[in-house]
Amino acid sequence: MENTDAKKNPAFLEYVLKLNGDIELTEALKLSLERINEIDIDQLKRIGLKTYEKDKWSIHKILQHLIDWERIWCYRAILFARGEGTIPDGLDQEIMGSNSNADELSIEHLINELRIVRQSTILMFESFNKKILDTNCEFFEYEMPLFAIGFTITAHQIHHFNVLKEKYFPLDK
Repeated sequence: MENTDAKKNPAFLEYVLKLNGDIELTEALKLSLERINEIDIDQLKRIGLKTYEKDKWSIHKILQHLIDWERIWCYRAILFARGEGTIPDGLDQEIMGSNSNADELSIEHLINELRIVRQSTILMFESFNKKILDTNCEFFEYEMPLFAIGFTITAHQIHHFNVLKEKYFPLDK
């Protein structure tokens, strides 16, 4: 996706472009599923509910956060794809995180749920034709083509998997 594809280019969209690199949406989504399938579940289980710093989310909550926000972004994509165009006000990830029961769920459950949600996301985006994918989406301070929502989903995973690698994996000692 090129920078010129978005009329308003919020800072997060710049980050999305950087994380995804020069790749087609379908390829980015399928690659993100491969990354989910490559997760070392045993390593995550050894880390358990440890965090690298007080008041940071556990790996369980990070995975639940990825699942929740993928569903939110897909809901937004469907609204735009179907011409609804009415997007609910912004949501607070901290409130959502503190009200999740992710720490009660197994890593296997969360990884499997993330995998299934991603498979569903891939099928949804594959079902959209070019006209739908190019639909202009305006909400909050954002304006972007609908396909950029798919890239936002993959970039979100890349970002959080980088956090896991840099800050959580060292806890497995």
